Amino acid sequence: MLQDVADLDLSDWHGKVSVPKQVVIPKDPSSIPEAVSKAGLTLPLIAKPLIVDGTAKSHELFLAYDQFSLSLLEPPLVLQEFVNHGGVLFKVFIVGDAIKVVRRFSLPDVTKQDLSHSSGVFRFPRVSCSAASADDADLDPGVSELPPRALLERLVNELRWRLGLRLFNIDIIREHGTKDRYYVIDINYFPGYGKMPGYEHIFTEFLLGLVRGNYK
Repeated sequence: MLQDVADLDLSDWHGKVSVPKQVVIPKDPSSIPEAVSKAGLTLPLIAKPLIVDGTAKSHELFLAYDQFSLSLLEPPLVLQEFVNHGGVLFKVFIVGDAIKVVRRFSLPDVTKQDLSHSSGVFRFPRVSCSAASADDADLDPGVSELPPRALLERLVNELRWRLGLRLFNIDIIREHGTKDRYYVIDINYFPGYGKMPGYEHIFTEFLLGLVRGNYK
């Protein structure tokens, strides 16, 4: 699904949207260093489970700091270049034509000093869950400012058409130190809408709209 984002050209729509470099590792941990090198990925790397089944383990993230630790990861997984983003991500919930954006605390930025003094794999359970809400936090405006509405609407409209989905969510980050460079790091179909403020009214209106459309 992220490939559909990579195929878009939204550079003229209030910002540039792209996808971090990534590679899928279906099996064999010993193959990871070679696959990473072949794909041209730069450390540090985020490791995400390829299979998400609702368990706590399927929501775990791992941050790998060095080449030697990559073989410690357990496939199947997706490896994605880590992009510094001020420790905040934007969860964009889509319900039919409705778009709702919330802020969530995310992984902290990684400095050059961190890279030179850290090694191994670090585990992060339940990153950006609803308990990690950053909507009321006192944050630097350059970090907390929501992506432009026009950019989100164009992105969502394109993905609705390309993916054929009306119930999904997008995780977006803004590269730290930039005003308009965004990355889509995840897309989920039929996510847990209980984490979206006001979901009862929005979801009910969506279902009623489907019923009215069928009767017409």
